[in-house]
Amino acid sequence: MKLNRLTALLMTALFIAAGCQAGGGKAQTQDNYQKIQSILVNVQSYACEASVEYKSNKGSNVYDTVQKCKTDGSYRVEVVGPDKVAGNVTLSDGKTIYQFNKRISGKISVATKESQERSEIFFTSFLKNYLKSNETSVSAAKVEGDPCTVLEAQIPGSHPYLASEKLWIDNTTYKPVKLIVYDPQGSERIIVTYKTFDYNVSLDDSEFKV
Repeated sequence: MKLNRLTALLMTALFIAAGCQAGGGKAQTQDNYQKIQSILVNVQSYACEASVEYKSNKGSNVYDTVQKCKTDGSYRVEVVGPDKVAGNVTLSDGKTIYQFNKRISGKISVATKESQERSEIFFTSFLKNYLKSNETSVSAAKVEGDPCTVLEAQIPGSHPYLASEKLWIDNTTYKPVKLIVYDPQGSERIIVTYKTFDYNVSLDDSEFKV
């Protein structure tokens, strides 16, 4: 999860340019970049509460989730709302994916293949795509009046609905604010809005096993 020297230099230049265009000072923009870069390249795990909205031509569905993930591919995501799907849990130890509902004992299914529609909601998936992407961009924006740095990356593969993504990071807390996944036409397909977020939390391996 480390940037090579050329990538780091290019990203620095992009951050400075974005900051100047947004009216921010060069020194402040570079300082934000250095702090964000230091955090991102050292992420090992995270835990968050986030709403996840899936959008399609037929409408949208919103789920409240609790996520616990590690950069080694282990994750646990529990749906806590709406009530009709609350209790659904999907977890992976990096090899095997399990799905069950905590409200129903003895009902456990095993998935043999990861779903990209699910995996792209994770902050760790964005990190992987961003740090490996040949096409990235950096810009400045505000979310509800709060200055943010916006990172954009391409999603590898040829999924018909998942082509690129943007992550908004608060310039004060340096925590993610929202993540949006776009289709090849630039339409929003997945919107993740973070309610709470903590970097590098201690997660025992038992979190990812049934």
